[in-house]
Amino acid sequence: MKHFVPAALILLMLLAGCVPVLQPSFPPLLVATSDEPPSSQPLEANLLPFDPQVRTGQLDNGLAYFIRHNEEPKERAELWLAIDAGSILENEDQKGLAHLLEHMLFNGTRRFPKTQLVGFLQSLGIEFGPDVNAYTSFDETVYMLHIPTDDALIVQSALDVLEDWAAYALLDAEEIDKERGVVVEEWRLRDQNASGRILEQIWPVLLEDSLYAERLPIGDMDIIRESPPEATRRFFETWYRPDLMAIIAVGDFDADLMEARIQDRFSQLPPAPAGEPRRYYQVPAMDRTRFLVISDPENTTTSVSIENMHPARVDRTTGDFQESLVEALFSELLNLRLAEIARQADAPFLYAFGSSGNVVRPVDSYTLEAGVEDDGVVEGLEALLTEIERIRRHGFADTELERARTSFSRIIETIYNERENYDNASHASELLDHFLTGSPVINADAWYQLLTQLMPGITLAEINKKASDLVSDSNQVVIVTAPEKEGLILPAETELSLLFETVQAAAIAPYIDEVVTDPLMARIPAPGKIVAGHSIPELGVTEFQLANGIQVIIKPTDFREDQVLVSAISPGGTSLVADEDYLAASYSSLLVSQSGVGDFDQTALQKLLSDKLVGVSPRVFDLYEGLSGASSPNDLETLFQLITLYATEARIDENAFEVFRTNQREWLENRSLSPYDAFSDAIRQALYGTDDIRYRVPTLEEIDTLDRERALELYQERFADMGDFTFTIVGNIDEDRVKELARTYLATLPSQGREETWRDLAPDLPGGIVEKKVFRGQEDQSIAQLFFTGTIEATRENALKLDVLADLLNILAIDELREERSAVYAVDIWSTVSDEPDETYQVGAWFSTDPDRVDELVDALFDLIRDIQENGPSQEALNKVKEQQRRDREEAVQTNAFWLSQLEDAFTDPEADPLDILAFEDALEALTIEDIQAAANAYLSEDSFIQVVLYPEALEETAPR
Repeated sequence: MKHFVPAALILLMLLAGCVPVLQPSFPPLLVATSDEPPSSQPLEANLLPFDPQVRTGQLDNGLAYFIRHNEEPKERAELWLAIDAGSILENEDQKGLAHLLEHMLFNGTRRFPKTQLVGFLQSLGIEFGPDVNAYTSFDETVYMLHIPTDDALIVQSALDVLEDWAAYALLDAEEIDKERGVVVEEWRLRDQNASGRILEQIWPVLLEDSLYAERLPIGDMDIIRESPPEATRRFFETWYRPDLMAIIAVGDFDADLMEARIQDRFSQLPPAPAGEPRRYYQVPAMDRTRFLVISDPENTTTSVSIENMHPARVDRTTGDFQESLVEALFSELLNLRLAEIARQADAPFLYAFGSSGNVVRPVDSYTLEAGVEDDGVVEGLEALLTEIERIRRHGFADTELERARTSFSRIIETIYNERENYDNASHASELLDHFLTGSPVINADAWYQLLTQLMPGITLAEINKKASDLVSDSNQVVIVTAPEKEGLILPAETELSLLFETVQAAAIAPYIDEVVTDPLMARIPAPGKIVAGHSIPELGVTEFQLANGIQVIIKPTDFREDQVLVSAISPGGTSLVADEDYLAASYSSLLVSQSGVGDFDQTALQKLLSDKLVGVSPRVFDLYEGLSGASSPNDLETLFQLITLYATEARIDENAFEVFRTNQREWLENRSLSPYDAFSDAIRQALYGTDDIRYRVPTLEEIDTLDRERALELYQERFADMGDFTFTIVGNIDEDRVKELARTYLATLPSQGREETWRDLAPDLPGGIVEKKVFRGQEDQSIAQLFFTGTIEATRENALKLDVLADLLNILAIDELREERSAVYAVDIWSTVSDEPDETYQVGAWFSTDPDRVDELVDALFDLIRDIQENGPSQEALNKVKEQQRRDREEAVQTNAFWLSQLEDAFTDPEADPLDILAFEDALEALTIEDIQAAANAYLSEDSFIQVVLYPEALEETAPR
């Protein structure tokens, strides 16, 4: 279950150390509350059309439902229960109990007492986390099930769960007491760190003088720990009622039957008794600019933001829709300019962007943010203000708008082309927004028609006006977040405030748009030859060889209308360069990707490709070099041209090089402040036991002495001979067209006949028991990481055994460490098997907890392992994992990314049989209790493991030596 704030984008910005914005003038929001939800207020004429494919209804008890048949993915559905009640409705003695209640609905209902619900769903192949989840926000609580629909029993059972969640929670006092610890651990994990401390100071300013500022969903931990069970029951009885509920069902099912089932089940829920009405709160507008400067000793980045707060807007009319489109175009044009500035060596910021988002339900904001060097706050804020003022005075250029129109039109076209592939969860999210805010759910055809009609008529004047509408001088907050460290003096409020006047008085020249019209490739190569080829009907794959040695694997699919994926790989990578060249080689592909290609720097390349949906990224890894790319089928030739240029005409620009070094320096100078980076370093040292440059973080001196020309030479060397490359191409492709493009662009790539492979430079695996303790951080928090490593025969069968074993342990660990001991919020156990450079495996386990409980939980994990080794897993537990893996595979095989990865692995391993891709389900079904027991004994030894634990620094003096 996730503690969720609906302003997801803004929250992520803030967590990264971001900050708020400038805004238009608007009437002050009312502090008074209203009994009427925003969605019931009168609307203008010319309303946006509601999607006719959505079936809606309301039962006599007030419960609403929304049903949509959809077949992406096939034989799957989303079943959600939405409650229009969140932490804003808590009383003083209930702070955090809306969130605790959300947890409790997984810990005992009428049909599923105690913790039986999660186990029951697992037995159906529904995985806790990915498939069954929930969130609590300020204004709503939402429960989500992702289920298979090929079994009527599963659908019926899922509706059982929703019905129990809606009205039949047991809320047993003993279970409430157990779940308190889980919520505390969620708070410890998410909020007891630099980001959490920063947010704790930001929220009261953003939500000043409103009840929202006092009702953060995570709540008050004293109340979580000590509140009587009656307080949680009271919230459930008061607010979990049909007139505040909606059932959302989207998926591959019979809509008539689903509607009948919902009506039959949920009409039985008793109507809400007369009592407290659902009240809707506001956030008062402030007619001043507020400033907040925050430093934290564990924060590693510096940022400055301006946030303009304004009443949340819901697009209900075509006029609203047009305003949103204008705002989106404004942000696109602004962000292109800011990105262009950031690519300069002397840029005033490391990155910058503008974006709209929702803070709480009644309040939106427009955020301008810049990440800056530690001493660059004033310069960064001035640059943001200057660019907005430049737009106010001079506007955008006609050529900028035309490129943005063209780019948006291509994206619109792609979304429309993919309308049949719009996934269930996306449809469900739209329906949730409609239920909560009244936002319309528009049919794809109507949406496309609106956009194609409106886009040509949008003028520069409308877009330019947004610079004043969205970024004004009222109801704004300027926030600076930075590290707290010796020698760093942050600007005072007065200095920041004066910048607004300084920019207003400054002379600001208009932006000059340098238009790019040259072709991407001036000369198209004469086609080469295909010298061999064959098909594999079982896989729907064609393999062919080009005259220069390149191998091409293609698989046409119909999963996505507008997607083609490409991956190319060749053995070698940085393993073939000397130690002194390692950094230059390892950074080379990143530097190339930030520099443009051929005759075009990155800015010119983006302008040139603005009318296309295409991208290519070069890659130089430890053992391989290669390229990855994606495009629309219509832009496939451009994709092949980019591949050719990155292989033969790469560049590393001076600006890109200096920007990269500036970012690296800033990261390196502050990373020592983070306890998590210290923890990461300790893990790396425990795993590899070496200070070799290939297995550690670089130093500032090494970054300072990085050689740009040498990096380009090493990159060019890796791509000088393409004859041993394997290209894998998957998606909506025509086989003959791909062959034609491969002959023109791939068969003509350089081939020198080199015979090379990677070098094995991997350090020996650590033997015995390796234990490390890291004492860093001011919060009372520990993170434990365990690794089991060793050699293995790297077969698909062994990889599957370890994967099943890890998933099995994950289920058992969640049950034991979370549900029984109430000691963690999350546990993650995983496995990997590698055949290069050596045949090795790794099984890892991670959890966060109270420092006093680390040893207890590590012992509990070993007890679970020991039980499997001695007795094997239960058949019930093994069946759960098998069903989950089978269901996961059913969905994976419907994606291009799955086939790209599987085919590349199969065709670049000389010992692999590609048809083994199809053998997964048989191999899974064949696994026995004895197989998993044997794997646990073979690979999880108590005499050979790594354990690294992060403790708060306050415990170092008392820790045993």
